[in-house]
Amino acid sequence: MHHHITAAFISMLVFLHPGATVEAHNITSILAKFPEFSTFNHYLTITHLADEINNRQTITVCAVNNAGMSDLLSKHLSVYVMKNVLSLHVLLDYFGAKKLHQITNGSALAATMFQATGTASGSSGFVNITDLKGGKVGFGSEDSGTSDATFVKSLQELPYNISVIQISSTLPSAEAEAPTPEPAAVNLTSLMSAHGCKNFAEALLAFDAMNTYAGNIDGGLSVFCPLDDAFKGFMPKYKNLTVAGKQSLLEYHGVPVYQSMPMLRSSNGMMNTLATDGASRYDFTVQNDGNDVTIKTSIVTAKIVGTLIDQQPLVIFTINKVLLPKELFKRDIAPAPAPEANPPTADSPKKKHKSPPVPASLNSPADSPENASADEEADSNNGVGIKGFRFGGLGLSFWFAYLVM
Repeated sequence: MHHHITAAFISMLVFLHPGATVEAHNITSILAKFPEFSTFNHYLTITHLADEINNRQTITVCAVNNAGMSDLLSKHLSVYVMKNVLSLHVLLDYFGAKKLHQITNGSALAATMFQATGTASGSSGFVNITDLKGGKVGFGSEDSGTSDATFVKSLQELPYNISVIQISSTLPSAEAEAPTPEPAAVNLTSLMSAHGCKNFAEALLAFDAMNTYAGNIDGGLSVFCPLDDAFKGFMPKYKNLTVAGKQSLLEYHGVPVYQSMPMLRSSNGMMNTLATDGASRYDFTVQNDGNDVTIKTSIVTAKIVGTLIDQQPLVIFTINKVLLPKELFKRDIAPAPAPEANPPTADSPKKKHKSPPVPASLNSPADSPENASADEEADSNNGVGIKGFRFGGLGLSFWFAYLVM
């Protein structure tokens, strides 16, 4: 009885302990340990299959070494067709070395990621796994009807999460290698304008930032688009930025990699943006806040409130605030009023309450490479800020400040 209670208690601790959960796999990192698979690994990356593999559980990747990839490369397939072919090499089940040699009834039909796309007709997206004579295991696409490759060795197994194995050659498939039309070009600004982000879209069109966005779509692009109300409220600050500052601000809302919502939830942390360039970091932090996903800079925290499009390699999210990088803006903090030199006495009339001194940031530009406008304030949800008006005349200037909540 005591042993049963102890076992149950240990099981409960394992369940509750965060470190006991299975870590997400990364197929790129796994294959990077084996240089002879660099070509296969490269094409998993540029076709974005690596991201899809990393976001699935219980999966088997049938990798082919550089020599085995030569026949496939000689066909000069487009990246879209190459994705279909390699998708056929990703099985939606776990097959470690032991399981491959113990297949029930000597054969198994495994669904692949190609089948899951819906592009494969009939059962052409399945792979036949056959226990051959002499202890060999054969692999063949269902539409080829033969075993075109054999199991070579296991590269890495994380039961029953991911198994990465080597097979002798790629799997030919007329269905997978059929010409695939390229996806229709997406008009980013039209899509944004039609779904509540017209102001941001118009700002993009006015600068080279639009070319930066367009040039990154094929390689993967995630856009965090401020809704119109948020961008309208930001316009006075935006107009005060330099041309270079506006370009950087707009590029700061794009990340040069495809990151779906599930991927953002599972890969919290610092991210570079399209504006990142050498010493200019222009990064922000992605983090979960309950069921929400937030984008946090040093100045403001914005929440993802919707998705305009999610068609790999492009995803566009809507956010409720404009992202303010620390390279262009700094948080304004109202200093405490200085003590009066001669406090009023009982015999002297009381002085009226003075307005707090104007912060230095209102009189000098932010410390940034762009010499951005200095009247940037803290996120309006984070407390009290200061706004001011200056009236000049006869060579004199005066600041009148007032508190805003």
